[in-house]
Amino acid sequence: MRVLLVDQETEWRGGQNQALLLLKGVRDRGHTAELVTANGSALGVRAGAAGIPVHSTSRGFFRVPAAQKIRRLLRSQHFDLVHANEAHAVTAAWMGLWQRRNASRVPFVISRRVGYPIGKSALAQARYQAAARIVAISRWSAERVLRSGIPADKVTIVYEGVELPARPNAHRRAEARSRFGVAPDEPLLGCVGALSPDKGQEWLIRALAELRKKFPSAKLLLAGTGPCRERLQTLAREARLGDAVLLAGFISDVESVYAALDVFLLPSFFEALSNALMSAMAYAIPSIAFNRGGPAEIIEDGKSGLLVEPANVDALCAAIAKILDDASLASNLGESGRQRIEQHFSAAKMVGEMLRVYEEYLKKG
Repeated sequence: MRVLLVDQETEWRGGQNQALLLLKGVRDRGHTAELVTANGSALGVRAGAAGIPVHSTSRGFFRVPAAQKIRRLLRSQHFDLVHANEAHAVTAAWMGLWQRRNASRVPFVISRRVGYPIGKSALAQARYQAAARIVAISRWSAERVLRSGIPADKVTIVYEGVELPARPNAHRRAEARSRFGVAPDEPLLGCVGALSPDKGQEWLIRALAELRKKFPSAKLLLAGTGPCRERLQTLAREARLGDAVLLAGFISDVESVYAALDVFLLPSFFEALSNALMSAMAYAIPSIAFNRGGPAEIIEDGKSGLLVEPANVDALCAAIAKILDDASLASNLGESGRQRIEQHFSAAKMVGEMLRVYEEYLKKG
């Protein structure tokens, strides 16, 4: 099988991590996989370092350069299908196939990684209706695709996955906490993700202000960049949290964040799934998420993590305090969370399920 994956995102986010895992997994299983990406993209750099053939283009107006690159590749090489990994790639792949003669012979697969509905414009609908399959990363995401008018027989669900890491030893944990200026006895809460309104980090700062009345040395580590950084800094200052809120920016070796944490928090409102949450659980970190969207499909409340009502400071504080007060509960949630990821959300399982989607369509076609 020969797969051409398209991803035009320049930054490194969860979707790009999944793309790299998929590319590696497909090749490890004896198939061919190549990447079309934007010049200088983080995914392109990492894929190239992994020995994956990378075809880079400028992003350009309406993704025309990428569409032209896809069309040339399909003319010069045989690919069994084209897989668009994110929204910009959908436009590029659709144009590249539409402008090519006998384009129907090459199936077009789309990964749908967000919880927002597909646009109602004729152009938006045309792009998604042209797909052989739309692969939603959660039930929550799939429901929104179906509500957008896409036929059910085009939609399937393949959960994203992460690799199960080695557990950080005491030295690694101490080293990680020292890096962020956190003492061994200071409870450290944390979140990994873009600093944007829908990610909800402001609720963690509000909760920390209340939580420190009981746990005065507790700190909050926010790893990520985004438009809300200044607002979060202002909120922390107004709450008189001083150096208790650590805005660490983008951390390339994100495993150091997980190694340092006592509790992982995901206060997102529109998360179709969450690579960050799955990674935290894979590290056996007791985790708490808002009971909304894809995270509620990952966590079994009270068993492999805790789910709380969105935007409820009291509920969030109570859940955090429950974990910090009970070492046995924290350990049980962490271990059950790691098992949950290993059994249901592993990278190997994701690759196998995606290959099954490819093979089923190609056999049918």
